[in-house]
Amino acid sequence: MHPEYEEIKNLVEDNLLRFLPETESGSSILYDAMKYSLEAGGKRLRPVLLIASCRAAGGSYSDALPYACAIEFIHTYSLIHDDHPSMDNDDLRRGKPTNHKVFGDDMAILAGDGLLNSAMDVMFSDIARHADDGSETEKRIRAAREISASAGVRGMIAGQAADVRPELIRLDDAGKLRYIHRNKTGALIKAAAAAGALVGGADEDLLGRLSHYGEQIGIAFQIIDDILDVTGDTKLLGKNTGVDAELGKLTYPSLYGVEKSRALAEKATDEACRAVENIKDSEFLKFLALDLSDRIS
Repeated sequence: MHPEYEEIKNLVEDNLLRFLPETESGSSILYDAMKYSLEAGGKRLRPVLLIASCRAAGGSYSDALPYACAIEFIHTYSLIHDDHPSMDNDDLRRGKPTNHKVFGDDMAILAGDGLLNSAMDVMFSDIARHADDGSETEKRIRAAREISASAGVRGMIAGQAADVRPELIRLDDAGKLRYIHRNKTGALIKAAAAAGALVGGADEDLLGRLSHYGEQIGIAFQIIDDILDVTGDTKLLGKNTGVDAELGKLTYPSLYGVEKSRALAEKATDEACRAVENIKDSEFLKFLALDLSDRIS
């Protein structure tokens, strides 16, 4: 692992529970359910990307940390709901039983809801702490709105809805696939890069470059995930494989085949690297893009 990736990842993991609101004793099971999924591990790609983008724009780890933890809360909530029996009905996530297998269907839904709400609380609290500084407040509001909008009904939730009911999308299969994955997976990854840039004080040119970088990483990430569902090992991935085919889902390999999907992932990765050429921390940002691609090499 790249030393900077490990440093940022450890920073995020050391602070996730610090930002998670404790519940009253009467609902301690809710806290336990949220904590269970937050501590299950994972790549922490989104918070790492957010902090790296903030640094590339001239900001600090401490500036970005509340938004990095908030975006990981949102990502974790989405996984809890995605694994639920009403969605993908999965029983394994990051090598552990999924939330509903441990805490029940009802508590898993509420844990996801709690993490989403907590993410908003974390961001609003940070904005309030900077209320006396207009420029600091403005960039934090823009970052929070970027994250909130990308997680919502014009972003991740829209993509999830389309993934569940693709027959309702009035597009051909290629259009449906792009729509689902641009929103379900790509929107929050792009938001991580954009929000980090905003908190770091990026100008509009740098914001555009980092947003495009995040968008292309999001495309590559989903293509690679689709390929690994076909070719990957359950023990190494920490989740069941073959799920997409079992559910009859529209994926890059089902539409284009594995080899063309690899080529599409490589193209998106190359474009991401070009987007951050000659900016601060470009070496690390390129590493993030190439490290994702290496998962299928």
